[in-house]
Amino acid sequence: MARRTPPRRNSKGKDSVRRGKKKVSPLTIGKIEFVDYKDADLLRKFVSERAKLKPRRVTGNNEKQQREVARAVKNAREMALIPYTNRVTTQRRERRSDDRSARADGPPPRPTAPPPGSGDEATAEEIEAAELQADVAAVESAEAVATAEEIEAAELQADVAAVESAEAVAVVEEIEAAELQADVAAVESAEAVAVVEEGAGS
Repeated sequence: MARRTPPRRNSKGKDSVRRGKKKVSPLTIGKIEFVDYKDADLLRKFVSERAKLKPRRVTGNNEKQQREVARAVKNAREMALIPYTNRVTTQRRERRSDDRSARADGPPPRPTAPPPGSGDEATAEEIEAAELQADVAAVESAEAVATAEEIEAAELQADVAAVESAEAVAVVEEIEAAELQADVAAVESAEAVAVVEEGAGS
């Protein structure tokens, strides 16, 4: 059977334990006997900044007062007079031994020069990367030129089609005018024949 050790007692006496002054409840100070759930200002005294109910040791309520306050706070939350939770955002600060300036927002700046100690010599990979970039730029510019030439060719074809359609319309109009003249000439010749026949008959 295991041997029980007696609980440790504090070597200091009760008198040496430092106790703070007992808190007095706001309900006692205000001589409030009934805690109304509609009194949101009073209930906010018993709720923390995160909207949690404060304990008795903080507010100074006795057991009965704490029960009444808890019931009133729950009813007020249900009626949306006070919130269930409240978010509190705090910004964390980095503690550093040296005094550096605060970090700027955004991505870190890109280096413009090669790292120190690498010398001015360009490596084969850097040369290949530069050549590749130049080739890509050349291909892109060639594609842009080809695209511009295709656009010009399409515009030229549209102009030619418009001119051809205009010429076709002119030809049709000329044909119609010629047919009209032929009709007029036929009518005139028919009238002349009729006049000659009338003259011969009389």
